[in-house]
Amino acid sequence: MSKVKAFLKRKNIEISAKRYGIDALSAMAQGLFCSLLIGTIIKTLGAQLHVQLLIDVGTYAMSVSGPAMAVAIGYALKADAMVLFSLAAVGWAANAEGGAGGPLAVLIIAIVAAECGKAVSKETKIDILVTPAVTILVGVVLAKWIAPPIGVAAGAFGKLIQTAMALQPFWMGIAVSVLVGIALTLPISSAAICQVLFLTGLAGGAAVAGCCANMVGFAVLSFRENRWGGLVAQGLGTSMLQMGNIVRNPRIWLPAILTSAITGPLATCVFRLQMNGAPINSGMGTCGLCGQIGVITGWFSPSEEAIANGASAITPAAMDWIGLVLICFVLPAVLTWLFGLLFRKLGWIREGDLKLELK
Repeated sequence: MSKVKAFLKRKNIEISAKRYGIDALSAMAQGLFCSLLIGTIIKTLGAQLHVQLLIDVGTYAMSVSGPAMAVAIGYALKADAMVLFSLAAVGWAANAEGGAGGPLAVLIIAIVAAECGKAVSKETKIDILVTPAVTILVGVVLAKWIAPPIGVAAGAFGKLIQTAMALQPFWMGIAVSVLVGIALTLPISSAAICQVLFLTGLAGGAAVAGCCANMVGFAVLSFRENRWGGLVAQGLGTSMLQMGNIVRNPRIWLPAILTSAITGPLATCVFRLQMNGAPINSGMGTCGLCGQIGVITGWFSPSEEAIANGASAITPAAMDWIGLVLICFVLPAVLTWLFGLLFRKLGWIREGDLKLELK
C-alpha cells in the first residue's frame, strides 16, 4: 500500500473530493464558458445583427465544448502536456455520446482518462505513443460504454426538476434559488451544476434569481467595507470572495440567503422569469452579466436544451424586462441591504466582518 501511495504522489494523482468535486468541476465550467457560452452569445448577436461571420464564429466555438471542458479538467488535474492534448479527443467523444448529459459525462470520463494518462506518462521509452494511446483509449471506450446512460440519467433528473417546478413553482422556486445561490458562493461551480442538470425555463429563472441574490447582495451588503472595488468584484465577478469571511462568521450569509428565498418564488410565480439560453447561464448570476444575457438570448433564440423542454422564441413584453431588472438587480440590492441593517443592529454582523483584501 505504501508503494501505491508513493506512486500516486509521484504522479500527482490526488484522489479527493476537492480535486475532483471542486477543482475539476470549476475548471469544467471555465471550459464550457470559453466555448459553448461565449459561442452562444456571439451567435445570437450575429443572428440579431444579421452578420453571418459572427454566426459562423459562434457556431464553431459551440461545437468544441466537449474538448474545451476535457482539456480544462486535465489542466485542473495538473496533467502532463501529452495527456492534456489527448483529452481533446476524449472530451469530444464523451460529449457526443452523452447527449443531453454530455457535460456530466465529460466530467467523469475526462477525470478517469486524465488520471490513467498521468499514471503511464514518462514511464516508457515510447512515451509519445503510450501516453496519448492510453488516455484516448480509456476515455473513448468509457465514453462508448457509460456516457449514454449518464446522459439518460442526467436528462431524467433535469426533467424531474422541471416537472416539480411546474407543479410547485412557489416551493421549488425557493429551493432552487436558495440552493443554486449557495452553490455559487461556495467553492464549487454553480454554472457546471446548472449545465449538468439542464436548468432552463422557470427552474433556470429561479437559479438566476438565487445567484443574483448572492452576488448583488454581497456587493451591496459589504459596500461600507469594500466600496466600489468590492461592488464590482462581487457584483460582476463572484460572491465566492466572501467565503473566508463566511467561515469566520456564517451569519453574514443570512441576508443573501433570505433574499434568494424571496426572489426565487417571485421569479417563478409573479414574473414567470424563464432562462432559456444555455443552461450554464442559470448558474452565472451577474458574473459578466451572463445570467441576464442568457435570459435575453433565450427570449429570441432558445438553446437546444430549452427547446427540448418545450421553450420557443418570444417577443418580450414590458413586464418581462421589468421582472428581469427587479429580480436580478433591484430586489437583491434592496432586500439584502435591509436584512443587513437588521442583522447589524442585532450584532450578528459586525464592522469589518465583510472586509475583503482586494489589493
